[in-house]
Amino acid sequence: MRRAVFRLAVTVCAVLWAMPARPGEVIYKYDAPNGVTHLSNRRLNKDYRPFFYMRVPQSVDPDKLMAVIRYYGRRHKVDPELVRAMVEVESGFVIEAVSPKGAQGLMQIMPGTGRDLGLAEPFEAGPNIEAGVRYMRAMLDRYGDKSLALAAYNAGPGRVSKDMGIPEIAETRDYVAKVMRRYGARTGMR
Repeated sequence: MRRAVFRLAVTVCAVLWAMPARPGEVIYKYDAPNGVTHLSNRRLNKDYRPFFYMRVPQSVDPDKLMAVIRYYGRRHKVDPELVRAMVEVESGFVIEAVSPKGAQGLMQIMPGTGRDLGLAEPFEAGPNIEAGVRYMRAMLDRYGDKSLALAAYNAGPGRVSKDMGIPEIAETRDYVAKVMRRYGARTGMR
């Protein structure tokens, strides 16, 4: 009987492992202390973590984050060097950074925007970078220009559309200039 239950459990796990998740669906995993792995389509408690994501230690050097940045940059067709420049300016590579306005994580995503992007773990490097890169991709698609996309990332797309350009907000103008300067220094672009 135990052998049959074990075979059934292994079969179920193999089927779940092989099944692709539906777009937008997250599978959560929990490794219990007794060695049993639990999978769920809901986060049942704080110990359940998204099954397929990149975890990065809290104290990490910027060059080590480049693997995550490259992966999501390429996946969403955003130049990884632009993403690196954004992370450097946004958070200074501090994974648990929080701005005075409440933006969170490496890419300084506002909680409301994070909810819209499905970001459940703003202080996990992989999910934060992935959400920020997806948002930047949307801004690039909308404006077709890196500077305008950066302005929209910082001030919001409504403000860029309303002003028909980079808004006259000192913080936003400074942000765009800093990111583009760092990006240009790394890529040789001006």
